[in-house]
Amino acid sequence: MTFVFIISAVAAIVTALLVVPLTAKRKDMVSSLIGLAISTFILLVIVYYLTNLDRNWTALWPWLVLATLAGMILSKGMEQKAKGVLFLASLVVAIYMLFAPFGNADKKFEVAKMDEKVEIEAFDETKTPASVPPQFARNKMKKAFGQVPNTSYYELGNLQIQKVNEEYVYIAPVEFSGFFKWWNGDVTPGYFTMSATDSSDNPEFIEADMTYTPSSYFHKNLERHMRMKHPTKIFYGDVQLEIDEDGKPYYIRSYGKFISARNGFDVEGIVAVDPATGQTDAYVLSDVPAFIDGAVSPETVSLQNSYYGKYIHGFMNSLFGKKDVKLPSDEGTEANVSPIFGEDGQMYYFTDFTSPKEGVDSMLGYSLTDGRTGKATYYTGNLEDSYMDSQGALQIIEKKFIEKKWEGEMPVLYNFYGEASWLTPVLDSNGFLQNYFIVSAANPEISVYGNTPNEALKLYKTAIQRGGSSVDGSSKAEEKSVNGTVARVFKERVGDFTQVSFLLNNKENYIVSSEISPLAVYMAEGDIVQVTYLDTGELFLPVKEVTIKGIEKE
Repeated sequence: MTFVFIISAVAAIVTALLVVPLTAKRKDMVSSLIGLAISTFILLVIVYYLTNLDRNWTALWPWLVLATLAGMILSKGMEQKAKGVLFLASLVVAIYMLFAPFGNADKKFEVAKMDEKVEIEAFDETKTPASVPPQFARNKMKKAFGQVPNTSYYELGNLQIQKVNEEYVYIAPVEFSGFFKWWNGDVTPGYFTMSATDSSDNPEFIEADMTYTPSSYFHKNLERHMRMKHPTKIFYGDVQLEIDEDGKPYYIRSYGKFISARNGFDVEGIVAVDPATGQTDAYVLSDVPAFIDGAVSPETVSLQNSYYGKYIHGFMNSLFGKKDVKLPSDEGTEANVSPIFGEDGQMYYFTDFTSPKEGVDSMLGYSLTDGRTGKATYYTGNLEDSYMDSQGALQIIEKKFIEKKWEGEMPVLYNFYGEASWLTPVLDSNGFLQNYFIVSAANPEISVYGNTPNEALKLYKTAIQRGGSSVDGSSKAEEKSVNGTVARVFKERVGDFTQVSFLLNNKENYIVSSEISPLAVYMAEGDIVQVTYLDTGELFLPVKEVTIKGIEKE
């Protein structure tokens, strides 16, 4: 509070000197100065405490305009002229502050400028994407709330995805449900964690007392605590919970600087708070602890996406001509962006961009922003194809399950087998996960759904081939060959083709579609075969080519 008192006292004295006529009778002048300074000091302390406003002098420019205006009106003679000059100077400052958004569009674009590429790397089909939708995870956590002691005191906080010990998980803090619950409870008891890749996983409550939280009050309120420790920092975005590899929780919040005046934002680092002790540390982005995945807040990424999409040719073009303007989607799960994890284990924020023209659901491109560094890459996609945007993918799902009233959530674009494809979890009206839907962004008629992402991927591979497209290898699994005798064989009709599963005398299982190897439908026990397959580690290894001795030409 010391800094609040100092800045409030200085501002109060300046205000009194500006407002009170200095040519009045000495006794009246002194009493007016003291009275106005004290009342101003009290008012500013209350405003600073309640609003958590940053303690920079630039935040007081409206106050300066009002004080100089009042001083000019109340004074006379030469003093009035002098204070009139000060009032005009304050108007210049006000004009600069108010018109900054109209003049710093180019700077905003430079701050948000992204590297450009055509397409993301193909997804490794042996991996499982972090595709459990947050709404579903949140519903499961709410149903598991009975694990929390004194349940009536608390409610579930904001959900956050994170990588912990090489596993992708959702975490959500337990927060106070009101002032009197905080007064009686004093500390929150912990947080929930749940797998972000396995929808069958059950939420687990982790005990960890937290005193400084977003739902606490007065000096224990987390945002107020951060402001008291770092009075001049410019914060942007909500606080988020992150846990280290040992399960210890920390609250973090992004800070940065204004682009110009008090407008725009450019992220520089984070402030991290130990909610148990209140220990507060600031880190620039390059020094952020390794366990923190979302150093750059989703609100910051969403803001920078808007800069990049709107201001490519300046402010006026964003309003009128709109040449090359693209609008970021609002279908993200956090502040219009969706956090996902790449194959490098890093968290990225995904956003697709569409045309500002109404009624157009064609995607102009998409971006991935590194959650730790804020570095972003914009992908144009194959310019020869017209990609459907996330809204179009959701509309297809809605029409597909119109009778059941199921809807998609968290559409994310992947490169599956060389095809730009939307993977979207499908939820029922109660928020429960029903299946995973995959649809080609370039060929919407190619779509499948399965109970798991990997099951849907297998069906999608066949659907792509059936649609006449080539399937590029996207698995990092080693390609191998084997000769053997068929010990067991099972054939199943799948769509227009037959799926052949067979066991060789080496005790390994293989699977192949008649679309890839038409003569596989004749396979029988005792056949000697030569198989080229991918060593994916799955129970049934995918076959790229199979030759049956005595049937096919060798």
